[in-house]
Amino acid sequence: MIKSMTAFASTKVVEGGFSITSELRTYNARYLDIVLRIPHSFLSLEEQIKALISNWISRGRIEVMIQIRNESDPDYEIEVDTAKMRAYEKGLQELRTVFHTEDQLPIDFLMGSAGIIKFVEPEKNLEAVWPVLKQCLGSTLDDLDAMRKKEGEFLAQDFISRMSFIQECLEQIRQSAGDLLPYYQERLKDRIHALTKGGVEVEPARIAQEAAFLADRSDISEEIVRADSHLNQFRNIMESAEPAGRKLNFLLQEFNREFNTMGAKAGNAQVSHIIVTVKSELEKIREQVQNVE
Repeated sequence: MIKSMTAFASTKVVEGGFSITSELRTYNARYLDIVLRIPHSFLSLEEQIKALISNWISRGRIEVMIQIRNESDPDYEIEVDTAKMRAYEKGLQELRTVFHTEDQLPIDFLMGSAGIIKFVEPEKNLEAVWPVLKQCLGSTLDDLDAMRKKEGEFLAQDFISRMSFIQECLEQIRQSAGDLLPYYQERLKDRIHALTKGGVEVEPARIAQEAAFLADRSDISEEIVRADSHLNQFRNIMESAEPAGRKLNFLLQEFNREFNTMGAKAGNAQVSHIIVTVKSELEKIREQVQNVE
């Protein structure tokens, strides 16, 4: 099945006292690359999140942004370092005794660099949040997959159209390749006539023998058969339920190899022109395949 690697989806779920939002953006990439942004206190869920995503997506760069809020808990709690507070107070008392001052510890000092009073995030109940987070991510991945499939359908239609055109070109090459023997016979006669200015007569049997030798060297029937097989494989991979991008990319390399060989072996100008056209189509397909999972 053809799926695009470029998509976006977002979901918000409010359940069990939690408000969770997940956003997923996917881009082209050769391998699976998951970039996760999640509140620091929930970082221990990272592996579970990545495992869930990797069950849905096999290739591409995935940027994941997750926001989690527990409506029933305060966002922060106050923590007082009483031991440090006593130490500062003892030191200040000594200063009062020596310098006869009545200064007190200011509140901005207590909350500043002294670190006596500070805000801390309450401990999170990861077991309670995971089912809700999993539900939210599952819904987002479902929407993302639907968008990737829809984009993939447009790519598939383009591939089908271009493959049909290449199939027609291959048939033209097959027909032209079947007429190589008479083509080389006429070509040899013209060359001999041009070189000898018509002063030398060559036996028809000799011309036929040399033409057969040239036709055999230029035989591209095997390459045509393999290219035809690649066309069928391309269609089968597109219809398969497995990710198709890497396989299609490899198959396009094989396509190019076969048509390059045809172009090198065939001395027919018409065949060469058709091959140039086919290679142009293959390059367009290759550019599109880079966006297929």
